[in-house]
Amino acid sequence: MDLNSIATVVAPRSRAALPAWHPGDAWLAGGTWLFSEPQEGVSRLVDLPSLGWAPYAVTEQGLAIAATCTIATLDRIALPVAWTAAPLIGQCCRALLGSFKIWNAATVGGNLCLALPAGPMIALAVALDGAGLIWTPDGGERSLPIRDLVRGPQATALAPGEILRRIDLPAAALRRRTAFRRLSLSPNGRSGALVIATLDPSGAFALTVTAATPRPVKIDLPGLPEAGALAAVLAAAIPDGLWYDDVHGAPDWRRHVTGILAEEARAELAGGGACG
Repeated sequence: MDLNSIATVVAPRSRAALPAWHPGDAWLAGGTWLFSEPQEGVSRLVDLPSLGWAPYAVTEQGLAIAATCTIATLDRIALPVAWTAAPLIGQCCRALLGSFKIWNAATVGGNLCLALPAGPMIALAVALDGAGLIWTPDGGERSLPIRDLVRGPQATALAPGEILRRIDLPAAALRRRTAFRRLSLSPNGRSGALVIATLDPSGAFALTVTAATPRPVKIDLPGLPEAGALAAVLAAAIPDGLWYDDVHGAPDWRRHVTGILAEEARAELAGGGACG
């Protein structure tokens, strides 16, 4: 899509070179959504890859993912053997259905900030207690859990001029066992329901639901629940009005299949099988 309203493209090489934010600006990362449709009112693009952020860092504290890290790069990361949740990263990457061109351009931060219900990077970050490091326009920074960053379809907690700099996944979360389930109305369709269950070495259980709801929902429990108990908790956490409704699935269908996927994920972890 030609954006014929763009008058200026800025390519800063450092944070100090970032221009002051004003209405009409748009942050440009991979551009897979920005260039996919007309962008009314956008007159200047600020190119974030020009800042030269390293795509990721593996440390004792966990995995730090730059907002400009591409889906393809994230999928190729070699992680420590002790991080038993590692397969979940590839599963979430492959939930983003697209050509190799999309995979090599689309960014983790872009997927999060677009905040579509089916965004698989949202599911990954919420399931693994991800936190976003946010640059503020005054030169400061703040941290916010991704579960609080995404508020609804294309709605985030980012204020005008703020930039998602990095996503941090803690090592403790990466040591959990995981079970991943996803369903769509067609074999290559957008996710209609995406469910991730995790089991901590301490026995704590969590269930993350995305795609079926307008914002991510995470349920934290002190232990692995029985089937009936999980169904009741799920019903309480997601009332009828919270199920998403669009061409990729009706609310009653999403409620039904999410219950099935959640039980499958719970049973997998209860069985003690392989991670993921």
